[in-house]
Amino acid sequence: MAPRPLGPLVLALGGAAAVLGSVLFILWKTYFGHGRERRWDRGEAWWGAEAPRLPEWDEWDPEDEEDEEPALEELEQREVLVLGLDGAGKSTFLRVLSGKPPLEGHIPTWGFNSVRLPTKDFEVDLLEIGGSQNLRFYWKEFVNEVDVLVFVVDSTDRLRLPWARQELHKLLDKDPDLPVVVVANKQDLSEAMSMVEMQQELGLQAIDSQREVFLLAASIAPAGPSSEEPGTVHIWKLLLELLS
Repeated sequence: MAPRPLGPLVLALGGAAAVLGSVLFILWKTYFGHGRERRWDRGEAWWGAEAPRLPEWDEWDPEDEEDEEPALEELEQREVLVLGLDGAGKSTFLRVLSGKPPLEGHIPTWGFNSVRLPTKDFEVDLLEIGGSQNLRFYWKEFVNEVDVLVFVVDSTDRLRLPWARQELHKLLDKDPDLPVVVVANKQDLSEAMSMVEMQQELGLQAIDSQREVFLLAASIAPAGPSSEEPGTVHIWKLLLELLS
């Protein structure tokens, strides 16, 4: 028996992917809906593990709001897009940031995850879109709708680092003004590449020096504000600095 043609299957899969992209974009517009209303002044690119002039952790302490009068107007929103190849640690970042324990094992995101976190002056909406190959096509549709891009990279995944570099630079080309925080995750593992290697392999040294690009070492895991290990708290403080 001759094999059945793959044409209808390919068309069906392509149609499903297109529908998924449309649904993601509609949900984004419905949930966040404002678009970007502000830009930052261009500054020098910065590399390292310590962010200057970071706000205190208690800026994100819900207890600070208990004695205040209820606000008559809703807080302003800031939007952060969290991208990266599958397995980089994006979902764990969102879960730990929202106070939830990481899930056991690697569970790829098919679609997106979102978290809304309050601060004193504004609310931060974080949207993670899955990193599988069929979803990366839609990444570029969202970069013009956010205030900051967080791009998470697995520091141990040497084989796929060129793919991460390619996808990152596509996003940089799509929006030349968007501040970018590149997170070199899993730095606690022995096989992790050094920060110098990460900078070189991701081609960050070639980026226009007038653009705001940050490279942070991280080991994203549950940690309190007193933890000395660079992780979620460290990234959150930098995001507050960029968004404030």
